[in-house]
Amino acid sequence: MIDETLLEAIENMGKAVDHVQAQFIGVRTGRANASLVDKIQVEYFGAFVPLQQLASFQVPEARMLVVKPHDRGSIAAIEKAIQASDLGLSPSNDGVVIRLNFPALTEERRKEFVKVVKNMAEDGRIAVRNVRRDARKILETAKKDGDISQDELDRAEKELEQLTQATVDTIDKAFTRKEHELLEV
Repeated sequence: MIDETLLEAIENMGKAVDHVQAQFIGVRTGRANASLVDKIQVEYFGAFVPLQQLASFQVPEARMLVVKPHDRGSIAAIEKAIQASDLGLSPSNDGVVIRLNFPALTEERRKEFVKVVKNMAEDGRIAVRNVRRDARKILETAKKDGDISQDELDRAEKELEQLTQATVDTIDKAFTRKEHELLEV
């Protein structure tokens, strides 16, 4: 009972960390990164398709991303989807590939991105604490039902608290790395 609850908490906290790190990748740092355009949906023959299924990506320079569509007929649709995205990039194409130039971020914009990332990290911490709260409820219910003793409950809660702290530390470290990356000129 206790082991199952703790294993489920570990799994859910891990998912929260993965989600936060995936969100961090989507925040632009001034460097070209193919993961920035992964989530863009392109209208292709009447259906919305992820860009990563329609093209391959290359980063020839630190501030340039080259998008090479598998089908040249989809260039206009891809260009339109990139312009409509919230990346703030202007694509240019030569009929074969689309080039995305990433301008250097201003100091003010970098600080705005740090605030955004800080909020993402806080959302991750809240998710982890919610997992802890749910696990505690399960453990306390088991105690009330007589399935576990008070000592077992105390030991499980202590282990759960250590697990929570370790997970929050992981999120904090990821935030610190992303913050340094954003503030790097």
